[in-house]
Amino acid sequence: MTRKTVRIAMNGVTGRMGYRQHLVRSILALREQGGLDLGDGTVLWPEPILVGRREHALRTLAERHGLEHISTDVDAVLADPTVDIYFDAQVTSAREGAIKKAIAAGKHIYTEKPTATGLEGALELARLANAKGIKHGVVQDKLFLPGLLKLKRLIDGGFFGRILSVRGEFGYWVFEGDWQAAQRPSWNYRAEDGGGIVVDMFPHWEYVLHELFGRVKSVQAIATTHIPQRWDENDKPYDATADDAAYGIFELDGGAIAQINSSWAVRVNRDELVEFQVDGTEGSAVAGLRNCRVQHRSATPKPVWNPDIPATEAFRDQWQEVPDNAEFDNGFKAQWELFLKHVYADAPYHWDLLAGARGVQLAELGLKSSAEGRRLDVPEVSL
Repeated sequence: MTRKTVRIAMNGVTGRMGYRQHLVRSILALREQGGLDLGDGTVLWPEPILVGRREHALRTLAERHGLEHISTDVDAVLADPTVDIYFDAQVTSAREGAIKKAIAAGKHIYTEKPTATGLEGALELARLANAKGIKHGVVQDKLFLPGLLKLKRLIDGGFFGRILSVRGEFGYWVFEGDWQAAQRPSWNYRAEDGGGIVVDMFPHWEYVLHELFGRVKSVQAIATTHIPQRWDENDKPYDATADDAAYGIFELDGGAIAQINSSWAVRVNRDELVEFQVDGTEGSAVAGLRNCRVQHRSATPKPVWNPDIPATEAFRDQWQEVPDNAEFDNGFKAQWELFLKHVYADAPYHWDLLAGARGVQLAELGLKSSAEGRRLDVPEVSL
């Protein structure tokens, strides 16, 4: 075996997602398993360079995990010819400019979403990356959740017949921060800092719908701010200027209709923090983060509406659990492996910056739909 060291500049790893999912559960997990075997006698050994603004926080992480390289100078890291890949998990408002610099430096790009604050910026990143001839990918982690992998298995096997509708419920109560600390950073609730649940979640819904059910053709949404005041990390009150809930209806290629509610002001009365119910002519399924339950048409009950008597059936008990039939790795790590194989073994990979631009487009049109109170068509994006 030949070991090839891959130096990855990881910008934004002091944040929750960048640290937990990308550094610890992806890159460091790959190192713990001995690297990534490309199957041709080569093993990739990822060497992260922790990049950010707070040197003390970076140094603490490096010492905790036995890493050698940190930097607060993004430009210097990008100028280093030994750095192969630039990864970005910064706040959205800082991402576009940093990725442009990385593209200009000839680095392969892997990034969280949204890729930019607007569609034109997102498309420009894709154009620049293609013109530079580099490989580029966007995190689309929900596709690798065990529950949605099981759902994809059902779709590919023709379980549903003709798919009629998709109903999604996502969210949980994010504490305001006055009497209990908030679970999300305060910038998420300030529009001027790039916050808002539409900007955050509609890019997720775009790729889930696009990959599993069909391209989004139109969107009608209502975005609102249910909690107008919150408290920040210093226990100071601030005005929440970004939307904390969004209610969207999406028309898909093929005729299916998707309805997805997203909220940070909802208390959970479901099995998992996100669930999708898919109804088709031959059967239905409810998929969450890990689990998936089905009901075939042959086992569908025949309820009759009668509010004068108690329910005679336990409807939830009539659904069947879909077995794992596989071992599911962490979804972020699984996608990192695919991207690294794309870069170093030219394996196929289509979750690129253009796919990321579709997510930015849907968020942009969702906010516009809400502001104008009308349904909007979603044109196909192209370079």
